[in-house]
Amino acid sequence: MMQIADNPELFEGLTRVVALVGPTGVGKTAFSLELAETLNAEIVSVDSLQVYRHLDIGTAKASQAERARLPHHVIDVAEPDEEFNAADFREAASEAIASIVARGKVPLLVGGTGLYLRLLVHGLFEAPPPSEALRATYRDIAEREGLEVLYARLEQVDPELAARVNRNDVVRVTRGLEIFDQTGTPLSEHQRAHRFKAPNYHALKIALIRPREELYERINARVDQMIEEGLIDEYRRLLERGYGPQHKPMQSLGYRQVGEHLLEGRDLDDAIHEIKQQTRRYAKQQISWFRSEPHTHWAMAPVLREGRIPSEVLADLRAFIEGGKPTLEWAQIDPYNVERASRPT
Repeated sequence: MMQIADNPELFEGLTRVVALVGPTGVGKTAFSLELAETLNAEIVSVDSLQVYRHLDIGTAKASQAERARLPHHVIDVAEPDEEFNAADFREAASEAIASIVARGKVPLLVGGTGLYLRLLVHGLFEAPPPSEALRATYRDIAEREGLEVLYARLEQVDPELAARVNRNDVVRVTRGLEIFDQTGTPLSEHQRAHRFKAPNYHALKIALIRPREELYERINARVDQMIEEGLIDEYRRLLERGYGPQHKPMQSLGYRQVGEHLLEGRDLDDAIHEIKQQTRRYAKQQISWFRSEPHTHWAMAPVLREGRIPSEVLADLRAFIEGGKPTLEWAQIDPYNVERASRPT
C-alpha cells in the first residue's frame, strides 16, 4: 500500500506544522522553547493531561514564566471533572493552529500523546458508537476480578495496542476491547489503516531519543523534582477544590499514587518508587508508539549545542516551513539501536 508521504500531491495546499515528540523526560521542553522563538512559532501542547487546569506539577506543564516567554495553546482548557477526549483535543488544537497561521506564525506541536497527534493529523476513523451493554460488562469484570483481567484479554486480542497503553488506563483498555468486540478487528488495525487516508496537515515529525539508562536516570530525577516542587501539596489543593480519585485525571500516573498516600496511608517512599517505575514503563510505551508511526524522524537529544540550535537543524526546519524538502541528516537515528548511536560533535 502506498504511504501518504510517497504521494506529494496529497499535501498540496495543506498547512505545514512541525511536531516535536518523544518520551517523557527526553528534553522536549528546552528544545521547543528555543525552537519556537527562533522560528517565530507558537507551541500547541499535544498532551492528554496538560489540558486540565490545576494539574501543573505532575503533568510537567510549562511554567508561567515559560508561557509568558511565548504563547502556549491547548493547556488549561478543561476542569479535572470535565470530559475531554481526543475529539475535543482535535477541535481545540485545530482552532489553535488556524489562529497561529492567521497571525503569520508557525505551529509547533509539542508533546508525547501519540494518539492525539495521530488524530490531529489524520482525523478520527469512523468507530462504532459506544456500547453501554459492553461497558457495563467491563465494569463488572473490573470490579469482581480486577482490571488486570481486562488488560490480559486486550493482550490476547490486540497485543499491539496493549503494548502501547498503560495497564492501569481503564478508559483505553476498555475502549480497545469495545472496538474489537463490536467489529471483530483490533483497534490497532483500524488505526493503521486510517493512517493511509489523506491527512489534515503536512506534518514534519521529529522524535527525540536518548540512550535508555540516560533517559531512565532523567525520569527518576524528574519524579524527585516533582515531589520537591510540591506535588503532594498540589494534590491537597485539588482535594480542597472538590476533585478526587473519582475524576479521570486524578487516576493518572503520579496523581494516583500520591492520592493513595494521602487518602489511604500508603508509604510515601513506596508511592514514589512506583511513580518512577511506571513512568519508565510509560516512556517505553511512548517510544514503541512513535516507532510504529511512519515518517517519524529520530534525533538524539539534546539537539541544542551550548544552548543554541545547530545551523543544519534550523536550515532544514526553515526549508520545510517555506515549502521545501529538508535533508534531515541530523535526524537519522535508528530508534532500535539508540545505544550504538553517537551524538554529533
